[in-house]
Amino acid sequence: MKSDRVFGLVVIMIALAYMASAFQIQTSFMSDPVGSKSFPLLIGAVAVLSGVVMVFRPDEEPDWPEARTLLSLALAVVVMVIYAYTLKPLGFLVPTAVTATILSWQITPRFRAAVIIGLGMSAGLYLLFKYVLGLGLVPFPKGLF
Repeated sequence: MKSDRVFGLVVIMIALAYMASAFQIQTSFMSDPVGSKSFPLLIGAVAVLSGVVMVFRPDEEPDWPEARTLLSLALAVVVMVIYAYTLKPLGFLVPTAVTATILSWQITPRFRAAVIIGLGMSAGLYLLFKYVLGLGLVPFPKGLF
């Protein structure tokens, strides 16, 4: 119960800040009625309402995962943040292969299978994003080939 109430209060505070920033948006008198100012205010109001519901009608206290699971989740977040920062300087294929290998190894700790999955995911996603979706991805660091 306590964690739902705390999360509900956090949601309310973030939604109120979001709504306050929406009030700063300058719109012309000819703008769409549900436009750049009204839509964020509507989203913020729904978020505030959701937070109020969490505060006054919390669920039962959840069973939190053990420390090992939380550590594994933290490692996955760190890997994804590093991935985001290495995409531009290292190209798409190498960071994607390393990240997919690490995350695959976390799911099933078999190194050989994780490496094969990482390489396959990297190549498959590159082909999908580059040729099917038409994104301008750089496969390797510039100047390497």
